[in-house]
Amino acid sequence: MKKISSYVLKYWYAYAAAIIFMIISVSLDMLSPLITKKIIDDVIVGGNMNIFTTLLLGILLVGVGRATFQYLKEFVFDIVSSKISVDIRKNLFRHIQSLSIQFFDKTNTGELMSRVKDDVDKIWVALGFVGMLIIEVILHTTIVLYCMINLSPKLTVIPLIAMPIVACIAIFMEKKLGNVYEAISEENAALNTVAQENLAGVRTVKAFAREKFEITKFLSHNKRYYDLNMKQSKVFVKYYPYFQFVTKLLPVLVIIYGGSLVIKGEITLGTLGAFAEYSMNIVWPMEMLGWLSNDLASAFASNKKIKKIFAETPVIKEIDHPVVLGDVKGTIEFNHVSFSQGDKKVLSDINFTLPAGKTIGIMGATGAGKSTIIQLLQRLYDTEEGEIRLDGINIKDLTVKELRSSISLVMQDVFLFSDTVNENVKLGKRNGINEDEVSHAIAAAQANDFIERMEERYETIIGERGVGLSGGQKQRISIARAFAKKTPILVLDDSTSALDMETEHMIQKSLGELNDTTKIIIAHRISAVKNADEIIILDDGFIAERGTHDELLVAKGLYYNTFMAQYGDYLDGNITALKEEMQCQ
Repeated sequence: MKKISSYVLKYWYAYAAAIIFMIISVSLDMLSPLITKKIIDDVIVGGNMNIFTTLLLGILLVGVGRATFQYLKEFVFDIVSSKISVDIRKNLFRHIQSLSIQFFDKTNTGELMSRVKDDVDKIWVALGFVGMLIIEVILHTTIVLYCMINLSPKLTVIPLIAMPIVACIAIFMEKKLGNVYEAISEENAALNTVAQENLAGVRTVKAFAREKFEITKFLSHNKRYYDLNMKQSKVFVKYYPYFQFVTKLLPVLVIIYGGSLVIKGEITLGTLGAFAEYSMNIVWPMEMLGWLSNDLASAFASNKKIKKIFAETPVIKEIDHPVVLGDVKGTIEFNHVSFSQGDKKVLSDINFTLPAGKTIGIMGATGAGKSTIIQLLQRLYDTEEGEIRLDGINIKDLTVKELRSSISLVMQDVFLFSDTVNENVKLGKRNGINEDEVSHAIAAAQANDFIERMEERYETIIGERGVGLSGGQKQRISIARAFAKKTPILVLDDSTSALDMETEHMIQKSLGELNDTTKIIIAHRISAVKNADEIIILDDGFIAERGTHDELLVAKGLYYNTFMAQYGDYLDGNITALKEEMQCQ
């Protein structure tokens, strides 16, 4: 992760300009007490009314100048901090996108949303308004003390005693708040996760009548979040009165002690008036210390969370000088491939070769490792043993971009974006697909019948995750997306499970026309794989059977049992009908 200082240095010139505006503004602010001194000593006490108008005009000009430079200062700080927050958020999101799937397996979506939005916002505030005020407090205090010393070194002793006391209180309070802010950040992520999961799965919640349970779960996190914020407020409320007491006492002590110096003739009445004004001027920086410490501690806690994400590195890495195939043919080889997740062996010694343009069907019980084969082919995970080759090259020697862009995948869990039908179909190659290709892909996926009935047809906005569409309709749009991408390799992961037999048959015909495309079909239905050049049956991570449809039926193993389970009643019915017909004759 780039350090925060590197972002600040990128815009050093803007910060420098803003600080110059700030110095001018604060300096102008320091002129007001000096004008007050002149009014008291020369006009009120001395009776010189000739300069009164000039002094009043001076107060007006000081006010206008201060307001102008204050505006310029705040405007520049806001612009720069906004740009830095955009850079941080962009780099954070880009880094998250670069991480391997293992990171997302262990990280909640709600937590990532909190980091990308809330935590970056807190850093934005720290580098903008809060950072500006911290610098201004330092500058303001320095200049005020300089002016006080010039007026009366003796009176300056009072604020010099008060300031360290206030600083100590601020530091002590910040330490108390540090742990609280970290806990608030963690609970904010948990609260976002609960809300995101509940809203995304609202149909499941309602289907199982879990509203009360989900509300209770949300309220428990909400109560925890409330308690932590109350803990923060209690710390702040406990220490803030000390700030106020010191800052309110300061002007009183100045007037009492300064009055005695006036009586002794050591300072003029005008000097006391100017000094009292300076003492009031130094009050707000002291009062701000508590609030600024509060926000700064929050920003530090958020930065720590963001740094943890930046510390994550992709598990899937490319070699320094990867092979570029250019023209991918689509020959796939699995050579003694094994893979585990945790302590569980998912795949063991998987061997097969799929020539370019041919089709392989993969069947097996749930959890047998079918989808894992595709995840390994795409390098979402890396093999533990053996290797996978594409056109004779180990996929670890290829760029991830070329590998994945060569594969069109229709996933088992269909995900459609909240966008038009047209944009969802173009997703795989958005800038390389024209409208005719979209229409052809939709027709091949047998999706045109329901899309044509939509009010806006291809420009119809699909709801979040395909809300409003049936399972079969979502699958057909997903298949159209894969057809439109036109890659050398097409993978269908149980992609016709929600379709009726007639629609599946029509899609099978469309697949049969893709003569130059290497096809991997994962399915539970015999009808989806029976025309494949080779079918492999997985059982507990091993290849238990392999062969063509006819060969596997003759073997009367797992494939035959699946065939009989799906078609046995149909075959028995036909045999019974044939016997009855023969008896009638």
